[in-house]
Amino acid sequence: MLTRRGAHVVDADAIAREVVEPGMPALAQLVERFGPSILAADGSLDRPRLAEVAFASDEERKALEAITHPAINAEFLRRIGEAPADGVVVLDVPLLVESGLRTYECILVVEAPTALRLDRLEDRGVGRADAEARMAAQATDEQRRAVADHVIDNSGDLAHLEGQVDAVWADLLARAAAKQAAEPGDSSGDPEE
Repeated sequence: MLTRRGAHVVDADAIAREVVEPGMPALAQLVERFGPSILAADGSLDRPRLAEVAFASDEERKALEAITHPAINAEFLRRIGEAPADGVVVLDVPLLVESGLRTYECILVVEAPTALRLDRLEDRGVGRADAEARMAAQATDEQRRAVADHVIDNSGDLAHLEGQVDAVWADLLARAAAKQAAEPGDSSGDPEE
């Protein structure tokens, strides 16, 4: 929805999938740490198998993060650098709170009740027990809300969601305009172009 409104979205989940494709250094590191059983027959990452071993304990999860987070971060920063200087850049970071980073100008949290999130994950092929384990290893809703500038409720219909996104988008444009106006020597014109 933000992309349709003109935002340059950098998606950490998409990047996380890309950095572990066959031939990528992070995949080789994962195989070295967790063993070849995490690979599918075609040499790609068997995500459900990796999840079984990586989310079995905090130690294993931290080992996974120590491999994937640096690779994700490097690509994330590269893509941010490609964004238009006068645009609104939205960083889609599912594990923002867990990372401890609070350097963003505005934090949006999208939430839904736990049962609905579990149902949605099951609809995407994630087993309920696996989904519950992943969610248990993540920040709580309260922790996410504590850092949020905006909380978007994603438990209703699309019209309700669109209305909330409209309000957030107006705020993001206002913030971008204020930032651009505050930058010395800027003569790029209308910040909404």
